[in-house]
Amino acid sequence: MNDWLTEGLNGRAEETVNLNRNVLKPVVAYLGDIELRKLTAHDVRRALTELASRRSSRTVVVTHNALTRAIRHAEANRHVLHNVAALVDTPKGQKGRPSSALTAEQAAALLKAAQDARLGAYVVLCLLTGIRTEEARALRWDHVDLDAAAIAVWRSVRRGGDTKTERSRRTLQLPQTAAEALRHHQVRQASEKLAAGELWKDHGLVFTTTLGTRLGAGNVRRQFKAICTAAGIGSSWAPRELRTSFVSLLSASGVPVEEIARLAGHSSSRTTEVIYRREIRPVLVKGAEVMDQLFG
Repeated sequence: MNDWLTEGLNGRAEETVNLNRNVLKPVVAYLGDIELRKLTAHDVRRALTELASRRSSRTVVVTHNALTRAIRHAEANRHVLHNVAALVDTPKGQKGRPSSALTAEQAAALLKAAQDARLGAYVVLCLLTGIRTEEARALRWDHVDLDAAAIAVWRSVRRGGDTKTERSRRTLQLPQTAAEALRHHQVRQASEKLAAGELWKDHGLVFTTTLGTRLGAGNVRRQFKAICTAAGIGSSWAPRELRTSFVSLLSASGVPVEEIARLAGHSSSRTTEVIYRREIRPVLVKGAEVMDQLFG
């Protein structure tokens, strides 16, 4: 497994490597003392069953996939003849926490709490435009036009910098609240750059650390939870739920599913319906206009 993480994932994004390393830790603890050539399908099944008793089904699936790929790497290097992990069905894990959506009242409280927070503009932008957190973290200033109040969502932190799908590449009108938040953020970042001096690493990113480097997902989660706590809505929210809330608020305000799919950068309206089916209601208006009406 360590060989696969080092060699088999060479060239992959650091976050991808860390994700696989983390999901494999329980498996390593359970199977690590067994010689690979003596590993059986029964051993793998027991390890995954044990994992399934404590983790979500999604985690079990990801772990099983990583283990299978790790042994396939060993198989390709002739360290083992058969991939026993491929012979095992993935057991069903525990139910994970489903994504939730903020109500209009909760969203308003969050926007208010975000005003003075360092990553407040990040929260405002994701909530009012529905861009993915991976897209926000890769957003560059040269893709932001504050005079025209628009952003070009053309990049993400995924491998190669590509967005999740071709339709995810989109240019969005900014609600005035989001444009104003970005202006304040730009001033704040200029002050941080001045304070950092030669230590500042200029990558042209909109959202950075205090030294100009790219934000990690964990960094965003911690600061987002602090803003949620300050807003009085609890700390159990995840950054991805800003996007879910965007869809929910648009749907409740009468925007048709086809329009929501375009704004969210989904490959089809079916994706929007399947993932956000509880929030979707068919009606009519544009994203930025609705958000200005709600929070402008």
